[in-house]
Amino acid sequence: MSKPIIIVTGDLDSVFFEIFFKSLKKKKFKSPIILICNVENYKLEKTKYKFKGIEKTYTLKQIFKKNLNPKTIYLLDIELSKDQKQYLDKSFKIAFELIKKGISNKLINGPINKKNFLNNKFLGITEYISKSFQIKKTGMLIYNKKISVCPVTTHLPLKNVSHSISKSLIQEKINLVNNFYFKYLKVKPRIAVTGLNPHCESILKFNEDEKIIKPAIQAMKKRNINVKGPFPADTIFSSKNRQLFDVVIGMYHDQVLAPIKALFEFDAVNITMGLPFLRASPDHGPNKEMASKNKSNPTSLIRALEFLDKR
Repeated sequence: MSKPIIIVTGDLDSVFFEIFFKSLKKKKFKSPIILICNVENYKLEKTKYKFKGIEKTYTLKQIFKKNLNPKTIYLLDIELSKDQKQYLDKSFKIAFELIKKGISNKLINGPINKKNFLNNKFLGITEYISKSFQIKKTGMLIYNKKISVCPVTTHLPLKNVSHSISKSLIQEKINLVNNFYFKYLKVKPRIAVTGLNPHCESILKFNEDEKIIKPAIQAMKKRNINVKGPFPADTIFSSKNRQLFDVVIGMYHDQVLAPIKALFEFDAVNITMGLPFLRASPDHGPNKEMASKNKSNPTSLIRALEFLDKR
């Protein structure tokens, strides 16, 4: 039987429960679901969205002893706290314990306001989870089966990007992408790497595209990795170029996330590469302004559930 998918619901005032119940109404999944949440809050939201699935409340010790049924949602109750950060931190710690004990190797977290939760201690949830498992080399993959993207730097101020990219860091991301696709998708990916500067050119004496990015790509080609570039970021996402590659690695967050969100909107999944388990999340934020309006699109969460359900 497929191992369960663990879900940390994320921010309490987000659209998570709406997209969660909509996902389960639209699709059937073979993996059991362990939902880490406040049970009373879950029941209120279930009534609001008229969900008729079967759920049972268990303690952590009971979960360890159970053979889990795919047709059941197993609720792990988290007491509400005035400080939402404590609530989220406790939820993640329980999820990590389930993973470390071998109960599951699949984790989804709902949308989270990173600024409020991480308090500037981490750049993002990817870095927070990586630290919890003492993994130093991880990467963000925004996955769509047609084309995916990976930023070399993530939630970093733009003025810091040029000082943060390095040959070793670019090679690390190329290697993570190549290994992830081979392990989970059973393919050798076709990888494109963008330049940093417009048209891969610079009026300055030091051109990062020539001095850092191109040597990194050449070094990875020698390792028999199918990688090309650097390509100008303004043309790599043209319809013709998208047919030539599986993944585009860019130098900074919005350089590659803006195009893929314009192309696919909610039809993409945020995946962390390099962890000893699969972690995914919907590729959008909490959107608390839309909470309780029953207008949110569940596609990204459906794609996350589908991806983990198959593995």
